[in-house]
Amino acid sequence: MSVRFSDRINAMQESPIRKLVPIANAAKAKGKKVYHLNIGQPDIITPPSFLKSIREFDQEVIAYATSPGDPKLIEAIAAYYKTYDMHFEPDEILVTNGGSEALMFAMMALCDPGDEVMVPEPFYANYNAFTRAINVKIVPITTKAEEGFHLPSEAEIEKNITEKTRAIVLSNPGNPTGVIYTRDEMDMLSRIVRKHDMTIIADEVYREFVYDGLKYTSFGNLPEISDRVVIVDSVSKRYSACGARIGSLACKNKDFSKQVIKLCQGRLCVPTLEQVGATALYGTPASYLNEVNTEYQERRNTLYKALKEMPGVICEEPKGAFYVVIKMPVDDAEKFAIWMLENFDVDGETTMVAPAAGFYATPGLGKNEARLAYVLKNEDLAKAMDILKAGLEAYPGRIESPIPSA
Repeated sequence: MSVRFSDRINAMQESPIRKLVPIANAAKAKGKKVYHLNIGQPDIITPPSFLKSIREFDQEVIAYATSPGDPKLIEAIAAYYKTYDMHFEPDEILVTNGGSEALMFAMMALCDPGDEVMVPEPFYANYNAFTRAINVKIVPITTKAEEGFHLPSEAEIEKNITEKTRAIVLSNPGNPTGVIYTRDEMDMLSRIVRKHDMTIIADEVYREFVYDGLKYTSFGNLPEISDRVVIVDSVSKRYSACGARIGSLACKNKDFSKQVIKLCQGRLCVPTLEQVGATALYGTPASYLNEVNTEYQERRNTLYKALKEMPGVICEEPKGAFYVVIKMPVDDAEKFAIWMLENFDVDGETTMVAPAAGFYATPGLGKNEARLAYVLKNEDLAKAMDILKAGLEAYPGRIESPIPSA
């Protein structure tokens, strides 16, 4: 018997980050070593306090946690935000199953089916999945590699706002671009959401990954839109605890929290033990985060220096997170990624990149772009860059120069 699938699920794309994994696994099975530049899985050791706190957990029953989140974890998150001069009451913070659930809950609370959210593209590919799952449309704000993926003008953004536009969703620092928005850009978005009665959903999970001495400003630091900002957060990258699946929503608009708690109640709770571990993570000394920042800045430097020396590759220096989107002199980034895995190696080693088309909403964009995650040790990154350069030179579909942005 055939099964009829919903338009919603049929419209969803496969993850551009994970869909090539079977091809990579096949390459490994043949004996190739694959340097994974395709996924943001840090290799930094998770602070030992996470597992220590779970081992010391002493209750005979693993009971449901409260739907908004464990009060101790909420208290720890609130204390963390104070270090960034953001002050949230306990009822203004909700614990979620990772930043992913936080994003989906925020959009479900703010948007009806058929509504729109504006998102600078390229964007975290799962924004496509989240919006399509709830029948919300992404209206892209196109940014360009040649301009460091900074935002276009206020007029350019406003011309695409309609009566159905409910929010601007963006990551800062940016995934996949590594961009950090300037204060002028943030003030511009502040004016736009106030003028058009919108909300900013600020995905700030890479807050600690800011380089070159730049000062980071959260959207939660803009008092004029304090009731129009929803902050999405997570322990995944900050503490190298991706598998813990602990995220949060923070918003000074108490009505927002009261509405979202209905969704929290519907999924009952976030796992009890992971919340115990996450509470301990928020007590991690600042020295850990400083050391991690230094390590990733060094990796960024290694990657960027190598990319700038590759003929035909276009990229600007990423200032945050641990990603960069590059334009390559290839006919199709996905074909190139597959070719690297199936047909190319240097001494039995190859690289895996994430084709960038899936990070766009505008058809046709990103075809010759890829996202690279610099989550490998410096020596491995250097090897991976040498292999990538050799692959680009040998690729049968190489073109004279990258296709310019629209």
